Amino acid sequence: MKISGPSLATIDRESEIYRKLREAHPRIANKDASTWGSKASTEAAIRLNWVDLPESSQQLLPQIDEIAKRFASHSRVVLCGMGGSSLGPEVIALTYKKDIFIFDSTDPNYARHAIGTDLAHTLVVVSSKSGSTIETASQRALFQGQFEAAGLNPADHMLFVTDPGSPLDIQVRSAGYAVINADPNVGGRFSVLSAFGLVPSALIGAPVNQILKDASAEKNDFLNHDQTILDVAYLLVTQAQQYIAFTDAGSHVPGLSDWIEQLIAESTGKDGIGRLPIATEDPARARVGGSFTVAFAGSGTDLIVEGPLGAHFIFWEWVTALMGAALKLDPFNQPNVTEAKEQTSSALAEWNNVVPALTPACTDKSVEIFGDGQSLKDALATFIEDVRDGGYIAIMAYLADHVFLSEYLLISHVPGTGELSVICGALIGGCMAFLWFNSHPAEVFMGDTGSLALGGALGIMAVLIHQPLVLLIAGGVFVAEAASVMLQVGWFKYTRRKYGEGRRIFRMAPLHHHFELSGWKETQVVVRFWIVTLFLCLIGLASLKLR
Repeated sequence: MKISGPSLATIDRESEIYRKLREAHPRIANKDASTWGSKASTEAAIRLNWVDLPESSQQLLPQIDEIAKRFASHSRVVLCGMGGSSLGPEVIALTYKKDIFIFDSTDPNYARHAIGTDLAHTLVVVSSKSGSTIETASQRALFQGQFEAAGLNPADHMLFVTDPGSPLDIQVRSAGYAVINADPNVGGRFSVLSAFGLVPSALIGAPVNQILKDASAEKNDFLNHDQTILDVAYLLVTQAQQYIAFTDAGSHVPGLSDWIEQLIAESTGKDGIGRLPIATEDPARARVGGSFTVAFAGSGTDLIVEGPLGAHFIFWEWVTALMGAALKLDPFNQPNVTEAKEQTSSALAEWNNVVPALTPACTDKSVEIFGDGQSLKDALATFIEDVRDGGYIAIMAYLADHVFLSEYLLISHVPGTGELSVICGALIGGCMAFLWFNSHPAEVFMGDTGSLALGGALGIMAVLIHQPLVLLIAGGVFVAEAASVMLQVGWFKYTRRKYGEGRRIFRMAPLHHHFELSGWKETQVVVRFWIVTLFLCLIGLASLKLR
């Protein structure tokens, strides 16, 4: 693996942290479960076989080849899996430009895309380590039903990857389905070089043999020459603080950032002292917020790590394990994931696996009320009272679309304007992002093309929702800016005709230039205009009948 970047100059190889990393490195190679402390040893003892996967997974290749030949007539592959079961194959597919549909959602619209229009040539790979993941179980049931409805035998179109002896393994084997077992002593997010990552990748034609060879070569390299991998682990522990921004822009490994994001986040993001990785689109965005930046090609980031995909897999898994040792964290447990699964199972058991029908507490005309409030007025008042400090309500367009809300608030009811709230939200988000990235000192000026379009959009929407006067109040600063130009030009022309020379009301128009020439700094003008706008918006909202 090749590393570069300005952060390398900050490495202190004589420090206590570097010494701890150097001590942990061979212990990981020996699968020493005590590397991460006594509390983690029990979990680590059954999760360390990922260390051997570059070599041990070679034994899977003949079985994978047989499976690939069996399902060779299927031109479309759908992978049903969550998190670690799907992110690895997704990266491999993107890197080698192969097609695979990652079905990692329970959204009905997404499910329709997953089913597609050619079930006869579809192969569904169901990947579940435990075999009890609810999302994957529902995806499996969906496809089984679809194949049966189409007159197809599900066993001819479905392949299962799971741990040996899992409930899923036992069930589908007895039903005649094809099954490939993965190593049970490998955690989900460390499983990309196991059957979970290799089987679906091989089925779409990815060179899994080469991936394993590259991983094995990289492992041998950093076991014999540890400086590179220790340097990277040291930087992520000492220089990254909490946030680490990864970008695969311009590299030959698209999607790797997403895989690393889950790997590091789930492994170290616990106990309030871990690291939070962020997958970004490019190095420029990666630097936002002062994050430590990592790229896999090019320049301009704190650290650049370059190598083949298989090498990246074992390299970052090892780095993550080293980070856990340095931070005194168990990188293999998943307390929040386990808790969520347990609570979901408990809820389903309580409901007898049937989601209960939600009944409104009361109904006010055609409005159903869930929660507090015996009428629409009571519910709305309670909602507004419960809004926390610092929150805000984008309300006008939404309220105007609802006859009962608009009637209560004494505003015009305009059917269909609720859709404008989406446009308003987009404008708010775009403007906030512009202000965030273009704060003082400004580097980009919007100009008339952008500002006039924004002003025109606001004016049109104010007319559509029958609230032009509210806009004049809330947008008082903009009104004053425009009015100052009209007054300045009009007075100049009038005085020139009457007195022979033009006279000015303001030192310069628009109004903000007048204040600048009066001695106000640019930042003073901006902040004071913001304060005035805030009060004007409050006055505009106060015109609503909220009680």
